[in-house]
Amino acid sequence: MLQPEITHHISGDILMALHTRVTEMLGIDTPIVQGGMMWVGTAEMASAVSNAGGLGILTALTQPTPDALAAEIARCKTMTDKPFGVNLTVLPSVNPPPYSDYRRAIIESGVKIVETAGGRPQEHVEDFKAHGITVLHKCTSVRHGVSAVKMGVDIISIDGFECAGHPGEDDVPGLVLIPAAADQIQVPLLASGGFGDGRGLAAALALGADGINMGTRFCATVEAPIHERVKQFLVTNTERDTNLIFRGFKNTGRVAKNSVSDMVVEIGSKPGAEFRDVQPYVSGAKGHEALMSGELDRGLIWAGQVQGLITDIPTCEALVSRIVAEAEAIISTRLARLVA
Repeated sequence: MLQPEITHHISGDILMALHTRVTEMLGIDTPIVQGGMMWVGTAEMASAVSNAGGLGILTALTQPTPDALAAEIARCKTMTDKPFGVNLTVLPSVNPPPYSDYRRAIIESGVKIVETAGGRPQEHVEDFKAHGITVLHKCTSVRHGVSAVKMGVDIISIDGFECAGHPGEDDVPGLVLIPAAADQIQVPLLASGGFGDGRGLAAALALGADGINMGTRFCATVEAPIHERVKQFLVTNTERDTNLIFRGFKNTGRVAKNSVSDMVVEIGSKPGAEFRDVQPYVSGAKGHEALMSGELDRGLIWAGQVQGLITDIPTCEALVSRIVAEAEAIISTRLARLVA
């Protein structure tokens, strides 16, 4: 495994760069990736992260049509000259979107990096790889990561139980999942779920990852395209303020605690409950309304346990710089003293 290399650049203050297999493969300055997030992964978000030295990611299905996605990719290119990617998440749906058309829009737009997530990605991975695209695949278990590598993905983003979104059904937290994945997966690893500061980045590197993937933390930034009340909600919340929904339906999701998610948990825990019983409360449209309006009980707000580590709303540039500086101080100063 290529160990992270710390190099110092002098430009007024002493700055730092952590060079890992992820930074080399993606052509980015820092091993920090902004994962795909429904309604949040727009050009404003992705370009801000990329301009800060990380990898910003557009979320394909945030756009209503493949043509709209192509237009958003073109818009993002006007906002950054740094690498950025596109997320394509394939999940069970009553009315599945035209995934192949979205995939075609990504390829024809000249995107060089794609994050895939969800089940059965082989068709998409094969097509992306045939067009020379670097593929990151997000998964929640070592066995799924091993399978994805066999499909040809270039980077695995391993998602611990702390994460927002769908943490799978194994309930394995990152402290165990990341090194377990590093033991069996030879391609570069991104650690995902529960990361929001330099301590997490340093820990991820120590556990065998080559970088981190953050979602919830990037929602509490100046550039995140969501209402200020939602950002303050994430700052105020603690690590205890999430709910696990859809447990009985074997499709567990972690969301922020509000009256809607409390209701979904209550309904879902009743004997004989079916998904249709909670469906009226969990639509993506209502979640979108909550994010945009700041009405916190309008719908589900997807957020992870890292809320307990969020204390401010910085710019993406300030956040990325701070995380890297904190990680450097831990690696080169505090930990170095322990073995001196």
